[in-house]
Amino acid sequence: MPFGYASPEQIMRDKADYARKGIARGRSVVVLQYVDGILFVAPNPSRALHKISEIYDRIGFAAVGRYNEFEELRLGGIRYADINGYTYDRSDVTGRGLANLYASNLGRIFTESIKSLEVEVVVAEVGETKDGDAIYRLTFDGSVFDEHGFAAMGGQAEAVATRLKERYRESMSLADALEVALTALTEPGGERPPVAQLEVAVLDRNREHRKFLRLTGARLERLLAQTSTPAATPPLAAPSSSGDTPPPTGPEGDVDDGSSPL
Repeated sequence: MPFGYASPEQIMRDKADYARKGIARGRSVVVLQYVDGILFVAPNPSRALHKISEIYDRIGFAAVGRYNEFEELRLGGIRYADINGYTYDRSDVTGRGLANLYASNLGRIFTESIKSLEVEVVVAEVGETKDGDAIYRLTFDGSVFDEHGFAAMGGQAEAVATRLKERYRESMSLADALEVALTALTEPGGERPPVAQLEVAVLDRNREHRKFLRLTGARLERLLAQTSTPAATPPLAAPSSSGDTPPPTGPEGDVDDGSSPL
């Protein structure tokens, strides 16, 4: 046996363990259905680096892990959607097609590259009715899971999913769905993230054309006020003597260069 030999099974296990550890360092993301569409919720201390984004008219994207890696996937998905929508028809761009594209790319990288991507992704598509909604969760090795009702990934995903399963019910209002998501994302006895550190968006089937809407500022605060336990409001920061705006920070408070897990 040559020096340094490792079996293919061991190499795959090592790459999978490496990816799982990186993904677990990021904060959890929750995606769940409500009566009018699909809700995305993620704790995110950065105002510049988004974990939740729009891909196409009725398709949303959420990810956890290394920002620079899942941002490449997001941009690739947008290019795929634009080309297919222009070449054929906008209705030909589907969440299933996008999930298949991501699965192929993730699987190839996991098999052929020395290092697998430290990412987990959700592709969600809102339909004309609740039955037309779709949520696809993709893991670092290209596996695809067709989720029903809700999905959780990153951080303590299993614990978050358990809390979601206990509280989720069909046809919830947006306020109730946000309450369920925040409860699932918060450790028992822990404090919820402040409003300024929450990233929230929806795919609203009642909107014309573009269904994606990011909820921020006063709109999010009004929605949180309708929940039974509003999120904590952060204290006002003292004004900087230089008047400069501080750079966005990563999960540990250091300046985020886009390579740390989100």
